[in-house]
This record gives sequence, structure tokens and C-alpha cells, in this order.
Amino acid sequence: MEHSLFGFILRYSKREQIAIVPLVVASMVVYFFSLDLPKIIINEAIQGRSFTTPGATAPLFRLQFDWPGFLGGGTLTLFDGFSLERVPFLLALSVVFLGLIVVNGLLKVRINTMKGWMGERMLRRLRFILFDRMLRFPLPRFRRVKSAEVATMIKDEVEPLGGFIGEALITPLFLGGQAITAVIFILVQHAMLGMIAVFVVVIQAVLIPRLRRRLLVLSRQRQLGGRQLAGRISECVDGIVEIHANDTSNYERAEISSRLGVLLQIRLELYQRKFFIKFINNFLSQVTPFLFYALGGYLVIVGRLDIGALVAVIAAYKDLPSPVKELIDWDQERLDVSMKYAQVVEQFTADDLLAEKRQQPLPAPALPAAGSVKVSNLTLTGDTGDELVASVSFEIPLTQHVALLGDHRGGGSELAQMIAALVVPTHGTVSVGSIDVTGAPEAVNGRALGYVGNAAYLFPTTVRENLLYGLKHFPLREARYAADQAAEHGREQREAERSGNSMLDIKADWIDYTAAGADNEEGLDARIDEILRTAGLEETILAFGLRSAPDPARYPGMVERVIRARAALAELSSATDLQGLVERFDPERYLGNATLAENLLFGTSDDASLNADNMAGNAYVRRVLRETGLEDDLLEAGRKVAETMVELFSGLPPEHEMFERFSFIRPDDLGYFRELLARVSGGESERIEEADGTRLLALTFKLITSRHRLGLIDEAMQARLLEARRHFARHLPAELRGTVQFFDPLAYNSAESLQDNILFGKVVTTQAGAAARIAQLLREMLDAQGLRELVIRIGLEYGVGVGATRLTIDDRQRVAIARALLKRPTVLVLDEAVAVLDLAAQRRFVTSLLEHRKGQCVIWALRQLELGELFDHVVVMQEGRLVERGRFEHLRSSGGVLQKLLGSNSGG
Repeated sequence: MEHSLFGFILRYSKREQIAIVPLVVASMVVYFFSLDLPKIIINEAIQGRSFTTPGATAPLFRLQFDWPGFLGGGTLTLFDGFSLERVPFLLALSVVFLGLIVVNGLLKVRINTMKGWMGERMLRRLRFILFDRMLRFPLPRFRRVKSAEVATMIKDEVEPLGGFIGEALITPLFLGGQAITAVIFILVQHAMLGMIAVFVVVIQAVLIPRLRRRLLVLSRQRQLGGRQLAGRISECVDGIVEIHANDTSNYERAEISSRLGVLLQIRLELYQRKFFIKFINNFLSQVTPFLFYALGGYLVIVGRLDIGALVAVIAAYKDLPSPVKELIDWDQERLDVSMKYAQVVEQFTADDLLAEKRQQPLPAPALPAAGSVKVSNLTLTGDTGDELVASVSFEIPLTQHVALLGDHRGGGSELAQMIAALVVPTHGTVSVGSIDVTGAPEAVNGRALGYVGNAAYLFPTTVRENLLYGLKHFPLREARYAADQAAEHGREQREAERSGNSMLDIKADWIDYTAAGADNEEGLDARIDEILRTAGLEETILAFGLRSAPDPARYPGMVERVIRARAALAELSSATDLQGLVERFDPERYLGNATLAENLLFGTSDDASLNADNMAGNAYVRRVLRETGLEDDLLEAGRKVAETMVELFSGLPPEHEMFERFSFIRPDDLGYFRELLARVSGGESERIEEADGTRLLALTFKLITSRHRLGLIDEAMQARLLEARRHFARHLPAELRGTVQFFDPLAYNSAESLQDNILFGKVVTTQAGAAARIAQLLREMLDAQGLRELVIRIGLEYGVGVGATRLTIDDRQRVAIARALLKRPTVLVLDEAVAVLDLAAQRRFVTSLLEHRKGQCVIWALRQLELGELFDHVVVMQEGRLVERGRFEHLRSSGGVLQKLLGSNSGG
């Protein structure tokens, strides 16, 4: 990567820069004529120098050249022009002047557009190069950098470079040419006035850059400070649990405040100096017109300069300060962005970068089916110079399962990472069959080796996309585009090529079915099902599917099958003792296990004003209550609920279980409701303010008769509420009809989860163990109706969230291991990958995985030494050295290191 910004610019944009030069030269010619033309208009047309006699005419567009004396002198006329009288001549010159302005403006538009395109393409290229180099960082490098700082450098710090790259060569040429043209024109008109202009320009060019040197230092400090601030904020986000757990939020606020204060002082000094320099520059720019008016006016008065020339000089100088100022600004920006470029390049420069990724398809590497894993004299030195792994050598067949055992200082984790080609050893080699993985390209190692660490990362997408991630090495099948889309895709490809970006199509089919052991998508689904069972994820994914609300359009036939399953579940429930576990939705019955709001709506809505928390404030709901005569009664019920809550909770601590039972009132709300009750002396709605009434109704709407036995919703009230439900549905306004889906035994509700659609009712929470029994019943129903496979497909579309926070820690690890299993690596390396599980769960998982990988190599770094008995071979590490290896049964009783470690573990 080029170390200087201008080296980078010349290497990648030289042709584009040169292509703009003719336009710049043309604009200078037009600019010169536009400066000279006003003098001709004033002297020849307005003052009439060319019209000294009545009826005189003057030529327009005459092309005439005078031969120099040494060539014999004389005049050569190429074109006599058009003879015009005075007024037409004036109008014609004015039109020509306007035309020059338009042409010059169009040239500037074209020049600036080409500069902009070039700058954006170069910025895209630079960002891609930086990202590509980041991907090639060796793994230990990532332990010394913060993700937020790297992202800030690629996204924000190089942003100014895009604007400057387009200006780098063309702007000084354009502005310099404009300034030189103006100066030459002034000198041609009058030498003294020209020397004054040159003198002021030189002062500006020398003085202003000197004053701006301090600005460069401040700008660099601001850049570094901003980068460090981003890194520190990222640390706080990553460590938010520790901040809350240790009550250090005030400490973090103080540190961020201190950093912001330092940045503020830098920026204040930056602004103060910047505006002072601007004042000096503006002052120098305005001094010259003063001299022109004074001295030039005097010369006109004494007859040594004509008025047209003076006007032309002043007009020419009017355009001079701007390019000079912009040239000075350009030089300032050059220094600034050159410094930023150097800083960024420094962060992305390393001698140990991984090999550059090839852009052309690699043939599927021939992965060894037989042979051995051979570790030869493997040594790894840490940052402090100590040996983390020292001269380890062993060889194992590719059909064996091997455990790396030892304590936390043993070196097993580092050895596993070197075998997986994630860490480059200081000395030694690792070979798998005929492949030297320490020197093999990523395209080979990424297919031949699989690795899962103790804190695996899942991307913030679906479970399925995370499982398939290990199969996306290269696009294998082209995407199909419609005619208009194909044209757009072709344009994107050309832009990617011009910007030096990857031309691989992200919309193509990247999935390598063969690597997963499948021929097509159906075969891949079968392999995923097999892997889910091995990883113990099948029931988890099934639960994800049941909790999802899938789009029926994505799964043809799903609606009919769900409706059949709903009917079958209802029949099964009525025929067993499970009938009382679910209270089914019935338009003619009030649901005792649902809130009053749910009973009134009797459906779902994607309108926020109709959710449980906001429904009391919805204008249509309030109108329904008034028209059905329920508003006063429900307000009175809300008042009684508030009285009960205040009476029950007064004096109770906020964490008391009563708050959880009556979850519709929070400890912080007690004071408000106490004041509200003092304001409301009766139940008449007209005496209750709108805001208070909404809060009281919100309490009533949260009542569940089976749970909150307050006697406020009796059978008579339930009958009235059923009538209000029907009234609500019959008179639903047009603007709300598309937002509400009412419960219908024969319809699928796309806003509800799959489980709720099958149950079609509310779980009876008062029944002990109801949730577990229903879950078991649902699974039996899915098997009986042949829906399990469909629900698993839906569950695989479950989003794992940022940092996989929607998964438990053990499910996170299981998904990562399933991802590695799916690509069928020759050697699967696991580094304490299931340490988050308890010992019994680890044993079950290890047994299942080794059975799945029977006859295929597994190397597993373990801290639970007892699990070594499940492996064919164990390698015992101590302080980075291989101290013994062999069968676990033999080593555990040989009196060696393993036996001592087992003894110390059991003793602990």
C-alpha cells in the first residue's frame, strides 16, 4: 500500500486526472476572453471608439493576425467578420459575453462532476483496501486493536480523503490557472497595478500557510482524540454489565466528560485560530481593491489609463482573491489529509499480513481423505517474549479423536489455534495429509479445517444464515436478473471494477452444497436437520419456530396445515385431561385468562394505539365505551383498582412479590395514583380529567378475572363487554380496518405466533405445569400432523440479534459448532468450545459429536480432564510443553502428569 497520499492518487487515478486537464485549459481560454470582453464593450461600443463618424460600423468576430517584422510584417486576415452598427454591435458583444459565462459555467460543472466521481471512486477503493487489509490481519493483531477504532478509521477518518482526491491535482491546476490568467490580464492592462496584485498574492501565499501550521497539530490531536473517544465508548458498551454490577457509571461519566473536555479545548483553540487567519486573509484581499480605486482612479484622471481598462482590471481582480484563497485552503487541506492518510496507513501496515485473497474462482481443493496431522517442532512466542508453546511435535491419523489436556497455562488453547491455522507459529509447521497448513492459502485452510473457540461469534442475522456461513467461499451459481435489473447490475459491476473493488456478486448463490455433503437445497435441509440433532439444537430451533410469526407467502400451504393442526389439537384436548389447559377463543364467550383489553379487541392489531398499554387513550375505543354505556362503569372500576393498589402496596418495598402479581401498577406509580384518588371524589366521567380517566381505564383494561379476583368484572359486566366487542368490530373505522385481525377459528392470524395460531386460545396460568404440558402436547401434534420439519425451517429464520444476545450462551456455542460440522472439515478443532455447559451436559455433547465424526479427525482442547476418556488419544500439555501422550486409560494410572492433574482437580 502506498505510504504517501499522492503516490496513491497517481497510481490509481492518473488517467482520470489527465482526462480533466483539457477541460481545465479550455476553461482558462474562455475565462481570459470573458475578462477582456468587458473592456471592448466599454471602450469600443459604449464610449464609441470604433464609431467616430455617423453611420460607422465595426467588425464582429474578425480573425486577423499581424506578422512579426522579421517575417516581413503585414497583416493576415482569415475572416472579415460581421459589420454591425453601434447598437447591434453592443448587443452582439453582450450576447457573446453571456455566452462565455454560460460556456465557462458548463465547463466548471463538468470538471467538478468528474472530480466528484473520481474522488468517490477513490474513496471506495481506499475503504475496500483498508477493509481487505483488516481481513488479512493475523489473529493476535485483533487483540491489540479496538473494533470501534478500526470502524471509525475506515468509515469516518478517510471520508475527507474522498473529497480531496478529486481536488488533488485538478484544483491547483484549475485555480492556479485562473489566478495566473487574472494576474497576466492585469499586467497586460497596467504593469504597476499588476505588480500590486502580485505582491499581495505573494504575501497571502507565504503568511497564511505559516499561520496555519498550528492548525495541523490541533487537527491531528482532534483526530486522535475522537478515535480514542470512539474506542472508549465501545469499551463501555461491551462492558455495560460490569459497569452496572460495580456501580461505576459515575466513574465512566467522569472519564468521558474529561475526554470531551480535552476535545472541547482543542476545538476551541482550533476555531479561534481559524477565524483569526480568515480575518487576516480577508483583510489582505480587500486592501488591493482600495489601492486599485485610489491609484487606478488617479491614473484615469491624469489620462495614463482608460476607464475600460480600469473596469476590466477591477473585474479581473474581483475573481483573483477567491482562487488564491482556495489555493491556500487546498494547501492546508493537502497537509491535513496527507497526515490523516499517513496515520491510517500506519495502522493498517504490517509485515505479517496474510496472503492476499484471490478474486478468481479457486478449484475446490483436494482435501486429504487419508494420512495424518503432523505437528513438527511447533513453537509460539508471546508478546512479552515468553514461550506459550515450546517445541511440540506429534503425529496422529486423520481418523482419530484427540484431546489436548492441561491446565489454563498448559498451552492447549494456543496449540489448537496453530493447528487451525489461525495463529502463525514462531517456528515449526503443521501439515494435514499433504497440505502444509502453516503456509497454505485461506481458500484451502478454510475448507480443510474447522475451528470453534470458547467464545464463538455469531453474525446478527438468522440461525440459518449463521449455519450456512461456513459454506460461502465463492459464488457458485450466478444470480438471475430481469432485463432492467441486469442493466443496473452491469453498471454496478463496471463501477466496482473502476474502483478496484471486488466484482463478486453478493446476490449470487454462494452456498457450496457439495462441501456440506448435499446435492441441492433439499439435501442441505436434511444435512442441517442431522447437524441440529447432533448439536442438541433441534428442540431449541423448534421452540424458535413456534414463537415466530412467519409470513404465509414464504411458506405455501402453511396456513391450511396450521388450521388443520388447530382443529386436531382442539379434538385431542377435548378427548384428554388437557382440556382445561387452554381457554380457546370463542366470539360468544368472555375469556377469563385474557385482559379486558384483549377481550374487547378480540384480535391483534399493528396499530400502536390499539396495543394493551395505549388502548385506553384510543379515541375510537373511548367512543365505543360511551356508546355502549360502559365508560362510567369502567372508570369506577379503575378507581376501585387504584384504591386497592394504594391500600395494598403502601409501605411495601418495591421488590415485594405483590408488585409482580399486580404487574399493571409500578412502585413509582403509587404516588401518582394517591394524588389522582384525592382529585377524584366520585365516579362521574365528567368530573374526571381526560388524562386521569385514561390512566384509570388503563388499569381496568389490564384486569384478568382468573388472576385478579377483585370482583369487578362479574357475569353481567362480561355480557356487556361481549356486546361492546361486537359493537367494536361492526363499527370499526375504515382507517383501522386494515390494522386489525380478529380471531376466527377458520382463519390464520399473521400477527400471532405459530404456537398461538395452533393453540387458538389463552393458556390457563392457574393450572400447575400447564406450559410444560402444552409444549409436550404441541410437539406431539406437530409430529402427528407432519409439521415438525416446517416449524424447524421457520425456526431457522429466527434472528439471533446483535452479539447473538437473543440466544443463551450454550445455544450460541452449539450453533457455532453446528456451523463447523456442516462444512465437513477434514480436521475439526475445538478450543474449550462447550466449557459453558455443566460436566454432564458436556459429556453428552462430546459423545454425540464424536459419534457424528466417527472416522474423522477431531482435536479438542479440554479443561475438563475427565472427558479425555471419550477420545482415542490424549496429548497432555504443561507450561507450553508436550509432557505425555497416549491412551487416557493408561495415562490416568501411570503416575505421570495427567494423573497428578486429575488428582488436583478432584482434590479441589
